[in-house]
Amino acid sequence: MLTIHADSRGRALAVEGALIAEAGPLEQLVAVYPSARLRRWPGVLTPGLVNPHGTELLAEAYHPDPREADELGTEPLTGDALTALAPDDARWGASARRGVQRMLAHGTVAVACEELRRRAVRDAVARSGLVIVARTARHIGGVPSLDPYACGLPVEFAPPRERGSAARFGVFDVPDEAALSTRGAGTCVATVIEGRLVYRGR
Repeated sequence: MLTIHADSRGRALAVEGALIAEAGPLEQLVAVYPSARLRRWPGVLTPGLVNPHGTELLAEAYHPDPREADELGTEPLTGDALTALAPDDARWGASARRGVQRMLAHGTVAVACEELRRRAVRDAVARSGLVIVARTARHIGGVPSLDPYACGLPVEFAPPRERGSAARFGVFDVPDEAALSTRGAGTCVATVIEGRLVYRGR
């Protein structure tokens, strides 16, 4: 079924299956696809974000289960705390799935990673639909963060959305791109990967 996603500025994407069928003003797409399902979102539609610290956030950090919050807290564990925890493969897989969900909640559609050596982590990323961007440098600078705007590196977006391209994009509840840069990716209200609504904040 074809779906039209539109933001508060009247910019829209027509999505069919995993691909973008058309991009343009909402009124134009509704005229072309009168029977399409329409989703109206607050804020702005943008290409999805690329998180440059995929390795650090998914393969070198443990994301506690909410049920572990009293013992481990809610923030990712790294360094000595991670060493002391010594997660087994099952916990690494569960951690990666939680980490992926937190990334999706920040409009991320791709992660830059070195080789992911743990199969449980690789599987979690593969099932999510996140695109893996090969990263050859071990140290890229910046501070690993679920919000790419907070990592101290230039923000990267997925390729532009155009007819026939993969439907990967985010929606952020801000008035424009300048406000997104200021307020960050925590304003995400929806993330779409290959036409699937993989995160919805409201």
